[in-house]
Amino acid sequence: MAIGLIIIGDEILSGRRTDQHFTKVVQMLAERGLQLDWAEVLGDDPARITATLRRTFASGDIVFSCGGIGATPDDHTRKAAADALGLPLVLHEQGKRNIQQRILQMGEESGQPADLNSPENLHRLKMAEFAEGAALIPNPYNNVAGFALREHYFVPGFPVMAHPMIAWVLDHHYAHLFHRAPHSEQSVLVYGTAESALTPLMEALEAQFAGVKVFSLPSVGDANTRRHIELGVKGAPEPTAAAFAQLCAELSRLQVEYKHLS
Repeated sequence: MAIGLIIIGDEILSGRRTDQHFTKVVQMLAERGLQLDWAEVLGDDPARITATLRRTFASGDIVFSCGGIGATPDDHTRKAAADALGLPLVLHEQGKRNIQQRILQMGEESGQPADLNSPENLHRLKMAEFAEGAALIPNPYNNVAGFALREHYFVPGFPVMAHPMIAWVLDHHYAHLFHRAPHSEQSVLVYGTAESALTPLMEALEAQFAGVKVFSLPSVGDANTRRHIELGVKGAPEPTAAAFAQLCAELSRLQVEYKHLS
């Protein structure tokens, strides 16, 4: 199964906020021996969100979606998920109770008893309207749940809520996938050589070692580092180790200056 990440919000595309999900999700997956296969950033456009989810639902991928599940006019993800599957939005009873409990708690904390039937609090219940058949994702921060549909997991845009919710999904639903495909990555820094001169070596390594990917990351350098290329291989540990040994041997044969990374 591939794993994907969707980040939703005009504020990310406009630069008003810096995304905090991508790096954290990559980290959480790596800690569990998993990796992210793709990611997309979408604005608050209902049609685009719906079309994207229709495509990703059909893919069979595991997908985490961050943002757009609140109850304000720019929150479209709940309805888009339902529309993508042709399902009605329904009020989830446990989700409703969770929100009501949160409202009562906030009232107690403020010293002003809450009226569950006030227009404001009734509007908050929209956050528990999900596509029919959705399951809840617990929110340890404020008890306002996210929801799950067909290997898709929808959480708020707030990192303090989203990240523990994603961790919960991984640990409760996908522990059987953890560390099933051991992964290795090794690289060197190559100096004084153009990428084009290294391309034949990269192509030969990928042809010789099935399943191993070769990568090159050029850098123009800075005050502390010369211009260089990070050249490496990644994949299953055994063929990756063999490919790396071959890479170093070829660089030495070509009399290319390189340095191992620790």
